Order: sequence, then C-alpha cells, then structure tokens
Amino acid sequence: MPYRHAYYFVGFVLLTVLVGFWASYWAPSGAIPVAFHVHAITSITWLLLLIVQQVAIQRRHNALHRQLGLASFVLFPLLMAGFMMIVDISAQRYAVPKSPFDQHNTPSFGIGTFMAMAGYMTMFYLALKHRRNIKLHAGYMLATPVILFESPFSRVLGEHLPWLNVIGSEGPQAVLDTILVSDVIATAFALMLYFTHRKHGRPWLLTACFTGGQGLVMWFAPFVPQLGQAFGAYAEVPLPVTVSLGLALGALTGWLGWKAGGPATKAKVPAAA
Repeated sequence: MPYRHAYYFVGFVLLTVLVGFWASYWAPSGAIPVAFHVHAITSITWLLLLIVQQVAIQRRHNALHRQLGLASFVLFPLLMAGFMMIVDISAQRYAVPKSPFDQHNTPSFGIGTFMAMAGYMTMFYLALKHRRNIKLHAGYMLATPVILFESPFSRVLGEHLPWLNVIGSEGPQAVLDTILVSDVIATAFALMLYFTHRKHGRPWLLTACFTGGQGLVMWFAPFVPQLGQAFGAYAEVPLPVTVSLGLALGALTGWLGWKAGGPATKAKVPAAA
C-alpha cells in the first residue's frame, strides 16, 4: 500500500492542532464561540477519519475503509460549514475591530480560510475522481492535512518557536510572518513528496501550489486595501446564508467527484448488417 506510515504524519498534525490551539481553545474556561467548536470537531474528526482509513486499508479491512469513505460524504459538508463559520468570525471582527490586530489581520485570516477551503474541495474532488487509482486517491486524501498544517503550526511557532520567524516583521504583521513560515514548511514537505513520488506525485505538486500561494496571499493582503473592503462587505452576509453555502459546496464537491470517478461509458458497437 502507498504511504504506509502516513498515519504518523496525520497524527503529528493532530498533535500540532492540540498544542497550537491549547491556549486559545482547549485551556480557556470562558465561553467559546460555537463556530470554534464546529470547526474544531469537524477538523479533528477529519484527521481521525484519515488515520483510521489508512490503518484499515493497510490491515485489509476493506469494508471498514469503504464505510468510512461513505461517512466522508456527510463529514465533508460539515467541515466546509465549519470553515465558513470561522470566516464569519473574522469578518465580524473586521467590521467591528477591537484592536489594530483585528483591523490588520482578519482579512488575511478570511482569505486564507477561503483558500484552504478551495484546497480541501480540490483534493476531495480529485480523491473521489481517482478512487480507482489507489496511489492518487491516497495522495489526494492525505494532502488535506498538509493544507491544514499552517493554522495550528503558526501558533506553535509564535508561542514556542519564535526563533523560526526569520522574517521579523513588527506589530500585527508578525503573526502573518508565522503563517508564511508555516506555509513555506508545508510547501517544502509537499515538494519533497512530489520529487520522491514523481509518477503519482500530482497531489503533492498541487498541494505545494495551494500552501505556497496561501502563505504569500495572506502575508501581502494587508497591503491591498481593496481586499479589506471586500471582506467588510462580506461581513454583511447573514451567517445562515454562508453556512448553507458551505454545506452546499461540500455536498456538491462529493457528488461531482463521485460522478467523475464512475465507470467509463462503453462505446456502443454498431450492429452487424
């Protein structure tokens, strides 16, 4: 089976989520916005699903692997809805900023989340489309934690590994430094996998494009006022509309991917005269 030790990598991303969000999500005793709960539960469940699927297929529990694959059709729309709820939190903080940090960074957070969603949907669609090619299928599914990596690791970097911030910006931009550095690490990891799996390396090359692009766009976003203006307009969209859109996009991605990976239609053979 391809990527026989992938569950260690996915487990490392899961550990990074726990450590990175410890101070802001796991440790606080006060009220936590519902959006954070939805995002945390769906993201962690997605990582656990990947781990169990990988172990199941390696131990030839094919039926369990397929059942979890079917469960992903339910989980994925919820995952996208959780992302949309996080964008809404950022948009509301931009519309009514409580600090220069909110005014400067929340458009970057929202844009980065949209780019992560695009990456997830692309990978899930292609994983389903290529589900009959086990190496491509596994690569596209396992690429999703690489896209997720930036969010928790940037917090680990800022709180525990500040020496890794080689950019050294001042003020709120320093947070975007940690995001860019995290995305560069994720991009380097994806490119390493691409060069070591060239024949079936398309998932990793595509992942590198998403993570590299995300880091650059998020870092430069504060210097493009039009992006902030667009994000302010987004804050006016009601939450039920954006959540419904996330659910619809997730469901549509699964349906289109499944249809695209269906058996090829056999050409009709003309009847003999």
